Amino acid sequence: MDMLCPGFSQALVVSVLMVPLLRIVGLRVFSMASEGYAAGTHSAAFVTCPNEQVAKEIARGMVERKLAACVNIVPKITSVYEWQGKIEEDSEVLMMIKTRTSKVPALAEYVRSVHPYEVAEVISLPIDQGNPPYLKWLGDSVPE
Repeated sequence: MDMLCPGFSQALVVSVLMVPLLRIVGLRVFSMASEGYAAGTHSAAFVTCPNEQVAKEIARGMVERKLAACVNIVPKITSVYEWQGKIEEDSEVLMMIKTRTSKVPALAEYVRSVHPYEVAEVISLPIDQGNPPYLKWLGDSVPE
């Protein structure tokens, strides 16, 4: 093939090597178009509590300490789980917490320090997309 089209192999290799770079550049341009949000900068964390009063106290502490921008408290969920070899079923309250991904370890530490459960549930998922003004507010509310 090089005999028929000199430089074709080189151009093909350069093109193949450029694909990852172009993908990164494209993602950055898309990120800038969505007002500068980089996917995964913020997270949604979830914590279960035995009742609404405990959830409100923990939520207020997280917001006051700038560990969370907002905490939604979802009442009356049912949790089914295994604990110490026995299947349990309990009524609980779910906290949906919006925060910076970098704050999740501190948030988890705070929850463990104040939560009444022996093993508190603290899990998080990265936020890939969202309403740009909301994501900006979230970032402004939870400083680095």
